[in-house]
Amino acid sequence: MSTATRVVQSELPLADSHDLIRVHGARENNLKDVSVEIPKRRLTVFTGVSGSGKSSLVFGTIAAESQRMINETYSAFVQGFMPTLARPDVDVLEGLTTAIIVDQERMGANPRSTVGTATDANAMLRILFSRLGTPYIGSQQAFSFNVASISGAGAVTVEKAGRTVKERRSFSVTGGMCPRCEGMGKVSDFDLTALYDDSKSLNEGALTIPGYSMDGWYGRIFRGCGFFDPDKPISKFTRKQLDDLLYKEPTKVKVDGVNVTYEGLIPKIQKSFLSKDREAMQPHIRAFVDRAITFQSCPDCEGTRLSAEARSSKIDGKSIADVCAMQISDLADWVRGLDEPSVAPLLKSLGETLDSFVEIGLGYLSLDRPAGSLSGGEAQRTKLIRHLGSSLTDVTYVFDEPTIGLHPHDVQRMNDLLLALRDKGNTVLVVEHKPEAIAIADHVVDLGPHAGTEGGQVVFEGTVEGLRASATLTGKHLDDRASVKKSVRTANGSLEVRGADTHNLQNVDVDIPLGVLVVVTGVAGSGKSSLITGSVAKRDGVVSIDQGAIKGSRRSNPATYTGLLDPIRKAFAKANGVKPGLFSANSEGACPNCNGAGVVYSDLAMMGGVSAPCEVCEGKRFQAEVLDYTFGGKDINEVLTMSVAQAEEFFASGEAKLPAAHRILARLADVGLGYIKIGQPLTTLSGGERQRLKLATHMGEKGDVYILDEPTTGLHLADVENLLGLLDRLVDAGKSVIVIEHHQAVMAHADWIIDLGPGAGHDGGRIVFEGTPADLVAARATVTGEHLAAYVGE
Repeated sequence: MSTATRVVQSELPLADSHDLIRVHGARENNLKDVSVEIPKRRLTVFTGVSGSGKSSLVFGTIAAESQRMINETYSAFVQGFMPTLARPDVDVLEGLTTAIIVDQERMGANPRSTVGTATDANAMLRILFSRLGTPYIGSQQAFSFNVASISGAGAVTVEKAGRTVKERRSFSVTGGMCPRCEGMGKVSDFDLTALYDDSKSLNEGALTIPGYSMDGWYGRIFRGCGFFDPDKPISKFTRKQLDDLLYKEPTKVKVDGVNVTYEGLIPKIQKSFLSKDREAMQPHIRAFVDRAITFQSCPDCEGTRLSAEARSSKIDGKSIADVCAMQISDLADWVRGLDEPSVAPLLKSLGETLDSFVEIGLGYLSLDRPAGSLSGGEAQRTKLIRHLGSSLTDVTYVFDEPTIGLHPHDVQRMNDLLLALRDKGNTVLVVEHKPEAIAIADHVVDLGPHAGTEGGQVVFEGTVEGLRASATLTGKHLDDRASVKKSVRTANGSLEVRGADTHNLQNVDVDIPLGVLVVVTGVAGSGKSSLITGSVAKRDGVVSIDQGAIKGSRRSNPATYTGLLDPIRKAFAKANGVKPGLFSANSEGACPNCNGAGVVYSDLAMMGGVSAPCEVCEGKRFQAEVLDYTFGGKDINEVLTMSVAQAEEFFASGEAKLPAAHRILARLADVGLGYIKIGQPLTTLSGGERQRLKLATHMGEKGDVYILDEPTTGLHLADVENLLGLLDRLVDAGKSVIVIEHHQAVMAHADWIIDLGPGAGHDGGRIVFEGTPADLVAARATVTGEHLAAYVGE
């Protein structure tokens, strides 16, 4: 009897046997029929060199299919409003649970988006002020800088009982938007001396705006509009004529018998130049905008974005603008000090949200900080806030390098958060490169053996100890420890920074040595980026390479992004006596059937779209006759399917010698991208590959000082060594290199370290150490010194 009972107890209920996520035959991007079994309710880390297929497996296969299947549970009507996701290229996917993705995409740089609006904190504060603020000024939208105050009245036509009746209606909306800056917090001021030379007339070329020459169409409009004399120097214009030249509203005029619209210079510049993101501008346009337009705090709202009414309503003597400007850790204390039973649930929820900021290491931010100014790591942790207090269990959390932008001191805190999510009964999948984050894994999946076409295979599955003992690239480099340089280079000058006070900097004075490798470090939020981007990046001769991800569609590829395709097209055109436009898949040479995309895309409304290779060009993207033209014995399609290494060899010598193309390819090979095809879509590149592509492009710019913001982002341990070699080559070529970095291997390799701190936010913003890495390790006087000493084993 007892034996029978024991047998029954040992059998698990069928529902408890589904404890694995099974993936069989995954072929997304470069994956080669990958099959893997991932334990549920455990923390699994995916490792491997940049471009080995980690993101393709985790995000492109597991998370994408989970999201697609959840979307399919909604009605067709609702699905029509949701992003459509194609089914990943995989044979079997079993055991999936709801996936919550926390990626490292920078937050949208919408100028009205702040840390408060991107989370729920601002929404809750607005409700709080609409309930408790005195004097009472209106509902929560009266405190929103995204809502303008408007009122109106008039007759409206209403259908009543089969008759059409006219009624008078009036309405008013009370918003919190500052009317002068329209909720931006900044106003743009034009430096008129950068728009024109007032000693010349228009016909003498007074306008100094790019594209506004008197020979073009704009010139004909300005000459023939009749509002002023084009032969009269601008300094002699009357006030009315100058106003017409600069500010006139769009007005229909007749020039040379043609009806055209005349518009003043400033509204025209605002529409054509300022509507674009600064990064998307051509270099000469960007230089003009930087020269001609100054952005300053709005004098009416003092940069708070809010109207005078919204700022007049206060709780305990503080307006909503005051509390949004407070450091979040201080704001959390202020909210805890409010004792109002009528809004108790709201205060509890707001307090929990603010405490989550502090818990995740973002207590140094303020709610009015523009979302676009957050680094990749800060943006990722801000997205994580809404999940921290969640009572959901048995879901899959998917993280993309959560330790990006974190000082070694903060990595432990992030590890604790990941383990806490797992311990609530969730499956946690993490794509990661840092050994400290890999160390906490219950299960490791290592992809490789290399990147691109040489990757896409599972080379190891098991425990961290098993990975350490394995012969994979990650296993070999897991215990890599750099040693501090015995001898350092000598500076040949210095960049002086005096009285720096951007964000949380406290009147910092520092001399940054030139001609050497300088690493600026400190805990997250200590003021590193504020110091370098605020006081150094905008100087002449400085090339700044930030963390912003490069943008590109399916039509963009490394050849178009780096400018490599221009010399190649010209060489093909010259060799064959035809136009260069024929050798562009986005222009005249495009296959007419697929318009140069290489695939024909069928949109199936709320169902996932289907793309199939174009039957006419067989995915080559060009018209058949274009492929008859060759250069160096290869057609344009054969050139675009070459890897960087093959193309570098091809354009180096012989009849295909092309120095302009070879220079760009050498830089791509320098940053370790020799394996990628020059014509593969940018959308297929991993985060680390895009980062290095951006680095290679900027290396071609002329400048004496290079600033790199966390260049190790997305880099495998084995690639960090190559990056250090590249930085050394830059310095040896006579450049000054300033790196904002947390990676201890880069710190150890520096000639000079500037450490900021001691803490974050108002506890930071000071220089706590300047000197060589050896001195920092010997002193151990700062948090960075402690961690670097532990890293190098001293």
